[in-house]
Amino acid sequence: MAYDRRNPSHYHRSGNPLPSSYRNKALLIIFATAIYTAFLYHSGPFYDVIFGGAGKFMGTSVSPDPNLSAAATSGMAAMAASKRKLQVATWNIAAINNNPFEYWITYDENPEYEEIMTAIEGFLENPGDKDVPVSSVFTEEMFAELDKRMTEVGWDNVRSYWDGDFKNRKIVSEFMKDPLLGSKRLASMPDRITNTINVVGSDEPVCRPTVINMYGGDLSTLPGWWSAWEKFMFDTPLQVEVKGEIKNDPPYKMLQPIKKAKYPDITEEEEKVSLPLQTMCGAIFDAILVHMMNTVSEPAIWQDLKRTMVENLNKQKVPHTLDILENVYGDSDVITLEEVSASLIEQARKRALGQKFWIVAPGDMDAVRDQNSVIFLSKETFPAGPSAEITALVENSFEEGVDVPIAKGDILAITATDRDGIPFVIAAFHGDTNGLATKPVLSAIMKAMASDSALVTHKLIFGLDANTYEKAKPG
Repeated sequence: MAYDRRNPSHYHRSGNPLPSSYRNKALLIIFATAIYTAFLYHSGPFYDVIFGGAGKFMGTSVSPDPNLSAAATSGMAAMAASKRKLQVATWNIAAINNNPFEYWITYDENPEYEEIMTAIEGFLENPGDKDVPVSSVFTEEMFAELDKRMTEVGWDNVRSYWDGDFKNRKIVSEFMKDPLLGSKRLASMPDRITNTINVVGSDEPVCRPTVINMYGGDLSTLPGWWSAWEKFMFDTPLQVEVKGEIKNDPPYKMLQPIKKAKYPDITEEEEKVSLPLQTMCGAIFDAILVHMMNTVSEPAIWQDLKRTMVENLNKQKVPHTLDILENVYGDSDVITLEEVSASLIEQARKRALGQKFWIVAPGDMDAVRDQNSVIFLSKETFPAGPSAEITALVENSFEEGVDVPIAKGDILAITATDRDGIPFVIAAFHGDTNGLATKPVLSAIMKAMASDSALVTHKLIFGLDANTYEKAKPG
């Protein structure tokens, strides 16, 4: 089985002759090289001599700590004399993604796979009379049951959204392909949080009943799916560790409000009811997926195929990711990772990576979304390991009055000193899809460094999933 990264909303066969593994590796090397080039330009010995060092670059009035400044200068001179270079890599590993149908794989052993994927593509691209109203898939009876459950937990009523809009939408052209629904995160946010939940005391995660994860239950009928989905969301307490505390809550309690500050396309009215609204949209989304799969294939065929792919691709995702880090990037001095699960961190520390690297996770990890920025420091290059975490200092340096769209675990910033005595600030950052947080976070890092007499002498390494755009969209 080989696979190629595809757009999760459209299933097109790839015509690119370059394998994705090589293409992704090349892109990663280029990006890491760019970061390192910027590092050399702004913090190298020639820059220090000509422009007065990091303090001059950041426009600070803070007097650098003389001892640290001397150590940094001496260390940079030693690094230059030995012609030592830093190898830096950064990678958003998308830990939360366990969708076996995101990749168009080469599966010669089973020709039915190609037939199913072609049929999915046809269903989404040219649905024709299959583009039926939402209410014929996620039925009025299903909504009534969902509405009752949401009212019982104290959420606001969203029947007006159902009656006035969603139940009349066409399932493909007006729901699955609605770009505004995507930018509001009304379907993707609940999927992100409840798709795959790592629970205390189990090596196997718990998955929401849906097509696009490792769920192994029966999805051969919509009524069967709905019964399992409702029970999962509202009646299945799961033990999850949050800030060192074990919480035992059903998945609906894990959902988070969708903030207009982070997702500007959502209206103020929708923001107020974002919990029940995203729950309804998530249910519609899953119902459409189940309906689509049972339309394009016999349930016994596609579900057996899914089980095979899950076993070979998704369940092996963490080991395969760690293999790549060990075998391809194991010689790096610094690796910054974004969207990392707690499971990957734990497993990495038990492998050879844990012997070779200091594996640094945020002090306040995100256990609900389970996606965190993480930094690997080579023990040879940084023998003393990380000195301190300064994430809170960075977050406290945001411009006053500006609501920066970040979530817990998105930023990790630490200090460390390398073997030549050079002090570093090393940061990993996962940006929002709209790229609204990238500039504020970078500015906050620079401000935090410029305002501290010790940090102003440090050199910056910044690995980020920036989500920047060539052309800005207002708002």
